Amino acid sequence: MDFLIREATSEDATLIADLTRHSWANKVAPTSSGHREAADHVVEDLQHGGAFILLRGETPAGSVRWLPLDTESDVWEIRRMGIAPAFRGERLSQHLMEALIHRAQSADVRELRLAVRTDQAQLVDLYAAFGFEIAPELEYTRANPHEAAPIVMRRVMRH
Repeated sequence: MDFLIREATSEDATLIADLTRHSWANKVAPTSSGHREAADHVVEDLQHGGAFILLRGETPAGSVRWLPLDTESDVWEIRRMGIAPAFRGERLSQHLMEALIHRAQSADVRELRLAVRTDQAQLVDLYAAFGFEIAPELEYTRANPHEAAPIVMRRVMRH
């Protein structure tokens, strides 16, 4: 499998927004804000956190973002991981997650958090395989107030 993961820059904002919308199409409930992802929002995320883009050959196939919490800079929220439909089934999200975990370790991040939509609960097992545990005591800071609260998971980093 020929793939490359690279860290994104602000010049990649439109590409990441497009990848997010494309990855969400026919996969995530239409009410998800990921369907309305815009480049200016991605730029804001990149200014405060970061992102990886996964290329399969020369073709962008997926992306993932992270942002430190406003109140705890050594805790990152993982956001908007998605793989384009043509590349699903190749376990590419696993490579994005591994890259993000390594990046967090090198940045001395204490904890990673993510949210799983209740209509995508099957993803809990995927994230559990990476050491994430359900954390019902936590609230996702970017939850949509018009939807059911997502399942929040955390991974305490070991250095």
